[in-house]
Amino acid sequence: MLYRTDSPEATTEFGRALGGRLQPGDVILLGGGLGAGKSVLARGLARGLGITQAMPSPTFTLMQPYQGRIPFYHFDLYRLDDPDQFYEAGLDEFVGGDGAAVVEWPGCADLSPEPRMDITLSRCEDSDDARLISLELVGLDGRRAGILESLSQWRLDP
Repeated sequence: MLYRTDSPEATTEFGRALGGRLQPGDVILLGGGLGAGKSVLARGLARGLGITQAMPSPTFTLMQPYQGRIPFYHFDLYRLDDPDQFYEAGLDEFVGGDGAAVVEWPGCADLSPEPRMDITLSRCEDSDDARLISLELVGLDGRRAGILESLSQWRLDP
């Protein structure tokens, strides 16, 4: 599915709508280039779980935990040199566990758990603030309709 948001606030709201649907064990893999809006979307997901505290990027700590309606684990793996570092640090225990995990730069750890939501953000050519958001649901067939309905106002494709 393809979606469009026209501002950072709209990207946050998209994340909030999706965050309201998250359940324990959910994994969201966020892709996109630097400045694509991954952290903005991650903050929206957290807001959808009722997390109101400030959320600095976890770039230097790799993972930052938060407590909302369910635990929320925000990963930024950009600085990993080797996928094994993720597993050696024991961070994989937070993926698919008791809370929801959102992982920026999942390719740095070769992550592809199931079920999962694959989200890729990119800048729109016609606006610096607009984003295209591609969403693929993998192994979430029973929840697909509800998730897609919650995001319908941003959907581009029929």
